[in-house]
Amino acid sequence: MKPAAVLDASALLAYLHDEPGADRVTEALEHGCAISAVNWAETLSKLADAGKGPDEVTAALREQGLLNAAIHVVAMDEEAAREVARLRPLTKKAGLSLGDRACLALGRLLRLPVLTTDRAWNGLGLDIEVVVVR
Repeated sequence: MKPAAVLDASALLAYLHDEPGADRVTEALEHGCAISAVNWAETLSKLADAGKGPDEVTAALREQGLLNAAIHVVAMDEEAAREVARLRPLTKKAGLSLGDRACLALGRLLRLPVLTTDRAWNGLGLDIEVVVVR
């Protein structure tokens, strides 16, 4: 199944913690989503800060039918790395991180909207559809 959107770590975390915006992420997951390996690592790192091991989280999401079904982790390759770098001068003033740009780059490469909770992504003037879920 071709994904319908790209998730930022913040959007996936909102879903996993049932925070505001989780309903919009749920809708996207029903159609399938991609997440860059960079943003997946960021998600796992934030959960590790909360005491949840990456293997435990991965296994739980697979058992729930999310990982490798509704959520597909996309590896960072050479093309994606170049796209992340292209976004640097366009997003530097807004203070976007490497992870933010990895998400946007994947959205641009796949020609899909990106879901985030980060309002700083609005008004960047990029050719990428940004959906702020809360």
